[in-house]
Amino acid sequence: DSFSGPVCDRPVMRVNNPLVIVMVGLPARGKTFMGLKVARYLRWIGYTTKAFNVGEYRRRDAGIQKPASFFDPENDEAMDQRKKAALTALGDLVEWINQDGGEVAVLDATNTTRVRRELVFDFLAAKGIRVLFVETICDDNEIIEANIKEVKVNSPDYKDLSMEYAIEDFRKRIDFYRKAYEPLSEDYDKRKSYIQVFNVGQRFIVNNIKGHCQSRIVYYLMNLHVRPRRIFLTRHGESELNAEGKIGGNSNLSPNGRAYAQTLGEFIVSRRDELPGLKVWTSQLKRTIQTAEMAGLDYERWKALDELDAGLCDARSYEEIQQKHPQEFARRDQDKYNYRYPMGESYKDVVQRLEPVIMELERQHNVLVICHQAVMRCILAYFLDKPYHELPYLKCPLHTVIQLTPQAYGCKIHHHAFGIDAADTHRAKPEVLPEPK
Repeated sequence: DSFSGPVCDRPVMRVNNPLVIVMVGLPARGKTFMGLKVARYLRWIGYTTKAFNVGEYRRRDAGIQKPASFFDPENDEAMDQRKKAALTALGDLVEWINQDGGEVAVLDATNTTRVRRELVFDFLAAKGIRVLFVETICDDNEIIEANIKEVKVNSPDYKDLSMEYAIEDFRKRIDFYRKAYEPLSEDYDKRKSYIQVFNVGQRFIVNNIKGHCQSRIVYYLMNLHVRPRRIFLTRHGESELNAEGKIGGNSNLSPNGRAYAQTLGEFIVSRRDELPGLKVWTSQLKRTIQTAEMAGLDYERWKALDELDAGLCDARSYEEIQQKHPQEFARRDQDKYNYRYPMGESYKDVVQRLEPVIMELERQHNVLVICHQAVMRCILAYFLDKPYHELPYLKCPLHTVIQLTPQAYGCKIHHHAFGIDAADTHRAKPEVLPEPK
């Protein structure tokens, strides 16, 4: 379906009533950026979430490369086509909620007039669906121009057209929207749930927020920014237990692990000028702390970054676990994401304790996170929007730095490998899943 993002098909969280996040604002104000980020975050923490972009419906039904005059509020024929696209998107959205068990939907559109917002609100309220309006307001010309040049000129509306034409036409489109724009009002909309975001995080107005899910969305939005940044993820250097083929524990680095730590330090030092204000985070386990110290890096310890607790199976090899606990071994292969080790944790548990880390990563600029395999998988799944069933099998090899560069509608990824030998700790998903006995 070209009108949506991926869907987490096994929710961890639940909402009492379905919720629709209705985006509001002029073009080039970051609505799609915020809407897609929120949808990705909600999927990661377990809400069944899907985004519906009205612009894609409009392009499908009315065609692409419409001139700016198509968006003139006095162009009655075009207004009818745009309204039809919005109603079609709403219909699909409600069908997804009712038939597919959807919990949170994002309606990505301008919704700049009170008439349009009342239409959307009444349509959804009549079906028992709650609404949270998210309005993006921006008067920072630098942000607006960057949005126009970096995002809108790549839109299907301007495919194969010159950048000069695209920029000029899109500015005219914005002017037409501005003619009819009616922002959310504290007086008129005081009974509605909404958050207004000014200049992508500079200031906020929050009104009538209801329930746990809406509160989490608001808190998440208050941590976002659009400044350029890079995030580096790496596991600690190879540990003594890694070299022995055992999981978890709290052992020291092996000789190869110490060699990697030194190489990591050289890698970061060579890029210091490109990474102003770089923060370095480790877990509270020895192997990440030793990696940072041997790399010559100042660091901050996070308990939340500790490796998945394997409980009774900690510091054992997979062969030992299979031999001594065959039922547990089989159960984990059946559902690795939700499986919890006896007296230990599951991947689902790790995702929940990593939520403050994700919030802080969204707030920060340049960060190096020295962590562990399960933790790195959970963080990668957030930034790459991976579904829960793929998360436990993401490849995060030792002695490799994964560089993430967040972009407007996704995340660019680059692997840095250094050729230092290390144990292969990746265990692929079994082709035939064993049945617990």
